[in-house]
Amino acid sequence: MKIGVLTDAETASGFRMAGLEALVASPEEAAGKLAQMVQSNRYALIAVDERLLKDPNKAVERVMRGRNAPVLLSLPNLLDTFGGGGDAKAYMRRLVRETIGFDIKL
Repeated sequence: MKIGVLTDAETASGFRMAGLEALVASPEEAAGKLAQMVQSNRYALIAVDERLLKDPNKAVERVMRGRNAPVLLSLPNLLDTFGGGGDAKAYMRRLVRETIGFDIKL
């Protein structure tokens, strides 16, 4: 199983360079693409750009019934968060540590 990311085209490039599978969607098509990702059974974790879907769990609630995987993670949009010159690497390290309990270095 893989880690997938549902985000915009600009942000997807960075996730792909990090070795993750990133799918691109607009806000109008995000819920449908997320449902397809969930139903594919290819992902253990799907991170969803919050500019596309504020609440990914609610968007695919019916599709997720009876499933333990994938875990859905709402991800703040990095362009919004670090457009002002913040430290994206430190932020992502902290986010991963808080979510899964330890650091992962790619």
